[in-house]
Amino acid sequence: MSSDTTKGEDEATEQAPLPVLTEPAEGTPAVITRESELVDCAAAIAEGSGPVALDAERASGYRYGQSAYLVQVRREGSGTWLIDPVYLPDLEPLDRAIGTGEWILHAATQDLACLRDVGLTPRQIFDTELGARLLGIPRVGLAAVIEHYLGISLAKEHSAVDWSTRPLPEPWLRYAALDVEVLTEVRNLMGADLAIQGKSEWARQEFNALLTWRPAVREDPWRRTSGLHKIRQPRVLATVRELWWERDRIARDRDTAPGRVIPDAALVEIALADPSASGDLPRGHRSIQRSQRAWLDAVRRARSLSEDELPAATVKSDGPPPQRSWPNRDPIAAERLAATRAQLADFAEEHTIPVENVCSPDPLRRVVWTPPSEDTPEGFAASLASHGVRQWQQEIVAPMLAEAFAAHPDG
Repeated sequence: MSSDTTKGEDEATEQAPLPVLTEPAEGTPAVITRESELVDCAAAIAEGSGPVALDAERASGYRYGQSAYLVQVRREGSGTWLIDPVYLPDLEPLDRAIGTGEWILHAATQDLACLRDVGLTPRQIFDTELGARLLGIPRVGLAAVIEHYLGISLAKEHSAVDWSTRPLPEPWLRYAALDVEVLTEVRNLMGADLAIQGKSEWARQEFNALLTWRPAVREDPWRRTSGLHKIRQPRVLATVRELWWERDRIARDRDTAPGRVIPDAALVEIALADPSASGDLPRGHRSIQRSQRAWLDAVRRARSLSEDELPAATVKSDGPPPQRSWPNRDPIAAERLAATRAQLADFAEEHTIPVENVCSPDPLRRVVWTPPSEDTPEGFAASLASHGVRQWQQEIVAPMLAEAFAAHPDG
């Protein structure tokens, strides 16, 4: 056989499409909507063995908030169950059935809050996305992780649909069931890899931290309005703020995503126009015309505010200054940070892990800018811990910081 032929066959093998996971092993289960069915589900899960794979589908971009509109659960010996939390908003029977059993989630922080809202609270977690990051797997989406471990493809064509739709179409339910179909198998293979790479303890600490994780509560959420960076006048900022809160009220009342009430760009346009009557409102947005009175009332409220009530153009951060200013403001701190980051990059490359998973940039900058009184590994470890850095990370990063400070002492 010629070398050219062999090469062609090798390329064909490499490019051959992966088999696609299209059907749950036991078929697509019916959706549970009655208490009696939930009791049966809980009993089946309690009789199963091993960890429990869970997932939730939300209606992000369609509904107000981040509520779960479908919960999927699967356990060895119990099969897959699909539960409708619209009809069953309290899944406490299922929570009791799982008990202290391990949850398997992919990208846990996306679903933990909405699962807690329906009465499900984890006691142990294994996050396959976070595990993939610790292992240095290049792509960490669920489909990519399944491909990596099982050599099969998982279709994701329904990931962005409106899960508040009722009844849910059968293809969507099939997709939802497949999301938990092979999570246990992936978890077991990933657990073995973590042990082989000496990262099991790292993963344990990261997973334990998820048990107390809560979504950050943003102060002044209106400051995330797209296009706000173009505005510096306090009065116009106040108008955007009033419009943002008015939109939020309307969205909550309609149970729809705020962006579907009116886009950010339209809020900014209204604020810049400073309208006094409906004829002054910007044209071209149907959403502006639909709620003219609400937008005009919001503008009037902003106009009536005193100077003391106007928002500042910028919000002072409680952290260090922007890193680009460090060489001028504190060149020694800049050198210490650069030296530590260089060591971190080498460590991350050697251990095949993203550097941000060894230590997030924010706590590192905070500790370098405002170091502990004792620039020892123990002192740095305590300071890192105060910013939420895990023990395994402290053990790696604290000696690096001590070395950087020793190499770049105060003048």
